[in-house]
Amino acid sequence: MKDYFLQTKRIGFSIWSKEDLNLAEALWGDPDVTRYISAEGELTAEEVKDRLLMEINQYQEHGVQYFPIFEAEENVFIGCCGLRPYDFKSGIYEIGCHLIHTMWGKGYAGEAARAMIDYAFKEIKANKLFAGHHPENSASQKFLEKLGFHYTHDEFYQPTGLQHPSYVLKQQPPGS
Repeated sequence: MKDYFLQTKRIGFSIWSKEDLNLAEALWGDPDVTRYISAEGELTAEEVKDRLLMEINQYQEHGVQYFPIFEAEENVFIGCCGLRPYDFKSGIYEIGCHLIHTMWGKGYAGEAARAMIDYAFKEIKANKLFAGHHPENSASQKFLEKLGFHYTHDEFYQPTGLQHPSYVLKQQPPGS
């Protein structure tokens, strides 16, 4: 059973460890999941391992990562949702969410992202959140807009070699 540092009604957020390689492989080893996050559309086994180690390192250095998420009641792996520093000095974090394709369409991404947005502003004290998506991924565009993100610019994303539409979410004042 995983320990959760954050929980919603259905989702528990944990922290990646080296023992989670099988989960990382189930997620980032699936071309359905990675088709919009790498130039080749899929990650090799070595790239998946590197991705896991990068997430672990992010947590050690900055206290955030794209946290592994689980269906809390049954402890079933869903994917990941979390933060990484975007402009650390300015308090801007990037938010991201990747789900195992069998978990798509069940509302987990929205529930996890809303919890992470709340966590970012209340616990991490982020000033803004940044997000981007592959230019062909219209579902991510709709998802970000539904969460309240506003398009700001296109930005080069090294892993795909493309300009990605980019968005910002500013913290809302209390009571707004």
